Amino acid sequence: MSDVSTFRLYLLRAMYLLMAVGLGITIWPGILAPGNVSHMGSVVRSLLGALALMSLWGLRYPMRMLPILLFEFTWKVIWVVAFGLGPWLSGNLDQGRTETFFECLMGIVLVPIVVPWGYVLRNYVRSPGDRWGTAAAPPRSQGSDPQQSESEA
Repeated sequence: MSDVSTFRLYLLRAMYLLMAVGLGITIWPGILAPGNVSHMGSVVRSLLGALALMSLWGLRYPMRMLPILLFEFTWKVIWVVAFGLGPWLSGNLDQGRTETFFECLMGIVLVPIVVPWGYVLRNYVRSPGDRWGTAAAPPRSQGSDPQQSESEA
């Protein structure tokens, strides 16, 4: 982490704070007093509510919580490309989608600015992944197994 500047850490913290406050203001009232909400609406609220809470951890651990910023960036790009861009280009975005479109664009612009991409490449792309199974036992040399020694005696 020493290769990431203090300024970059503060930028990351500012982004996590923006996410926590923004989602706290817009999403959490609908979680605390849900009213009549569709099934998928409840799923979206729950997911974004969790994202708001987890972004608070980013204030303390800005580098460890980078995956939530990458998630934030990724879902916004997907939404803009799959659901926002076509209607926007054809002038068919309703008021709700227009609001979401520009909120997503804000994330698409801000997240890449604050993310330390060199760190992401070194630690999430180029570094070897974690193992899938149990750790391999070191090879045993002849006579190093106590049970083998006892049975031979």
